[in-house]
Amino acid sequence: MKTLQEDITQACNILQQGGIILYPTDTIWGIGCDATNSDAVKRVYEIKRRIDTKALIILTDAMSKVDYYIEDVPPIAYDLVELSHKPLTIVYDGARNLAPELIAEDGSVGIRVTQEAVSQTLCRRFRKAIVSTSANISGEKSPATFAEISYEIKQAVDYIMEARRDENYVATPSSIVKLSAGGLIKIIRE
Repeated sequence: MKTLQEDITQACNILQQGGIILYPTDTIWGIGCDATNSDAVKRVYEIKRRIDTKALIILTDAMSKVDYYIEDVPPIAYDLVELSHKPLTIVYDGARNLAPELIAEDGSVGIRVTQEAVSQTLCRRFRKAIVSTSANISGEKSPATFAEISYEIKQAVDYIMEARRDENYVATPSSIVKLSAGGLIKIIRE
């Protein structure tokens, strides 16, 4: 059994090589890759059998890093993240510095600042945003725990983190809001 640091180091190595990982997040187990690597992002879409016009979200460990991926972060975003009682994904306009496959036709991207220890440390150590999408084939039920992830998904990734595999805690999905120009806030999922 690896220590958490060894597990995170191995996951970072795989991400740096353009590989795909299965990892615990602040919501559910996610399929992840380097959010700046087009080939890796394309592989995630293939693994999920998902059309690439259906956007994937990305995780980062701090609001200060969102500025790198968004042209103009609305000031309200900082308050929303700080005051949220549960994981919050914000869809921002003006996405940049990401694999083009992650950017929606309207130029937006969903970003969640994770507060969960494992995924936050992973993002901090990797120093780039990481794709986070549910560990299931598109259209199938999202697995609530590691044990519910299909064999097919587990076989398709390059590395499966050891952290939190034994937990039976069922996390809830994140809230999703879209922030648009002029401070317009649209709730997509509470």
